Amino acid sequence: MKKLKQILSGVFIAVLVAVSAMPAQKAEAAVPELSIASKDNKVPVYQAGKAQKWTLVISNNTDNAMENVVIAPELGDTGDAWPFQTDFQSYRKTISILPANSQEEVAFEFTQREDVPTARYTLVFKGYIGDDQEAKVTQNFYVNTTAKPEEKKDSTPGGGSDQPQAVYAGGDEGIEAGGFSNGGASFSGGGSEGSGSVPRVIVTGFTTDPAEVRAGSDFTLTIHLKNTSKSTRVSNMLFNLNAPTEGKDEQTMAPAFLPTSGASSIYLDGIAANGTADISIQLNAKADLLQKPYSIDMGMKYEDANAAQIEADSSISIPVKQDARFEFSDFDISPEAIAVGEEGNVSCSLYNLGRIKLYNVKATFEGAGIKKEEVFVGNVESGAAASIDAMLEGKKATKGPAKVTMTLSYEDEAGKVSTTTKDLQLEVTEMSADDAAMMEIPQEEQGKVPVVPIAIAVVIIVGIVVAVVIIRKKKKKQMLNEEEGLLDELDGPSEDEH
Repeated sequence: MKKLKQILSGVFIAVLVAVSAMPAQKAEAAVPELSIASKDNKVPVYQAGKAQKWTLVISNNTDNAMENVVIAPELGDTGDAWPFQTDFQSYRKTISILPANSQEEVAFEFTQREDVPTARYTLVFKGYIGDDQEAKVTQNFYVNTTAKPEEKKDSTPGGGSDQPQAVYAGGDEGIEAGGFSNGGASFSGGGSEGSGSVPRVIVTGFTTDPAEVRAGSDFTLTIHLKNTSKSTRVSNMLFNLNAPTEGKDEQTMAPAFLPTSGASSIYLDGIAANGTADISIQLNAKADLLQKPYSIDMGMKYEDANAAQIEADSSISIPVKQDARFEFSDFDISPEAIAVGEEGNVSCSLYNLGRIKLYNVKATFEGAGIKKEEVFVGNVESGAAASIDAMLEGKKATKGPAKVTMTLSYEDEAGKVSTTTKDLQLEVTEMSADDAAMMEIPQEEQGKVPVVPIAIAVVIIVGIVVAVVIIRKKKKKQMLNEEEGLLDELDGPSEDEH
């Protein structure tokens, strides 16, 4: 009996050791069966009235092939949600067979509506499998749109500079985004044309040199003029420019644009009948201007052929750009050295010190000793801070601390992408012997728990427990029978003696 107990105990201990030695299944984040991504993670930029293809990458993240995979955008209920021309009730792309663990590209061609402004839209795409009416995946994407450019009138180019110039021409509709408007003319004193009409001088357009006027910088403003009279020359022309006053207090209040020469008046000898001319002035944009258009009022005084005094007015709207301005805090690295296959945390803060909003901020970490890592930060408002937090995995051992470069990319309101970099030091050491031994075990063997051996072990353990209980009961009953027999033998002789 003692030997049986020793055998059963040995079997039980062996089973427990075998079960405990089995590798634990690594917890991993759930991966969606089906995923949708924009090719190269790009944000498409559309222009009014122009068709453009947009390529999406569809991924099957399972071990089984998928049939009849359908990708379709949500058009929305209003035009505010869908910036493209709607030629069909629905837009669908079907993939007949999407093999296991594979990707396939689908392309949508959209044409931006001409009434859509320059803005950023969020579009929703959904993915379906087979006849299932419930979407397997829903993904949001950003799309940048570009407003229809304003029609330009003929004008005499001015400036004569080799630098890029911004040309503005059009009517009143362009005043908010960068344009001009013409007011009425008033006639006083002297004679005029026999017809009684007043010769009108109008603004037909203007240019800035450089093309983008940036806050705190100098630029040349060239205004294009036209005498609309078919028969009368105008002369002795005086132009006065007045910019709006900007600032929060008495110390900062000043005109948005100041002439570098100190004078805001321009003199022109005259313009022939049906002729054109240009006037130019050097201006400085106030450093603390917001990124928006600013208007300049222009008063005009001139004389006709009979020395009659004529006054008119016009307005010019000049867009001002602000440069992005931001700073980083020092990197917080924990730990300062990692082994191959291990991860370390790197974090810092981004402070937006400029006057413009940063869109789609993304940080990319690259280095000889680490795997490439991307962190999406999002939008950062002016005067706000954002956290950049990344987990960097060691890929290759380095000789001491090695350089890791963080590349920060962002977009402005027009969708223009800019980048900047910041370096840090991180040491990657060789993998330990224990970790190396674990890495030699195939991932499939580490990840899978052998269900059948565990079930057999459980059955054996249960059987052993039942057997032990039965044996103990039999042994107890046998001992009771032996005790009763012994008592009977002891009671018999005592009765004979009496």
